[in-house]
Amino acid sequence: MRPAQGLGYIYLSLLAALLLTIIPLPYQMTLFRPDWALLVIIYWTLALPRRVSIGTAFVVGFLTDILVGTVLGVNALAFSVVSFIVAANYLKIRNFSMLQQALLVAMFLALYQLLLFWLSHFLTGVNFRPGYLWPVLTGMLAWPWLFWLLRRYRRQLKIQ
Repeated sequence: MRPAQGLGYIYLSLLAALLLTIIPLPYQMTLFRPDWALLVIIYWTLALPRRVSIGTAFVVGFLTDILVGTVLGVNALAFSVVSFIVAANYLKIRNFSMLQQALLVAMFLALYQLLLFWLSHFLTGVNFRPGYLWPVLTGMLAWPWLFWLLRRYRRQLKIQ
């Protein structure tokens, strides 16, 4: 398999995550939507840190800013910070059990949400609501399933 082919499949999964980010949901469900794009970035940074890392996270975060309509660069910076931490510790995180990984992913998602809030508060003056942290819980619950799905996808298509 050519390297460009594998990279195309990675970008296809990131595109699917971006689509899940903007898919319309009922108002009551939007608070509970996991941060799909960040979860997929975390997976690919853990699985293939040499191919998907901070630069890819910045671009996907910038696309998220454009699609969601937030201040440009807020998601890009937060994605990059989380991706840096994951890339710096990927060998340790890979050895954790699924429960430990899910808890660690919850901490990464909480860091992401708090960075988003801090930057939004600094730039636009929004106030903190506890509802901002619901995606942390749903992302933690979605992580084992997403990890299993993307691992199967990676092995079946022989992405390296």
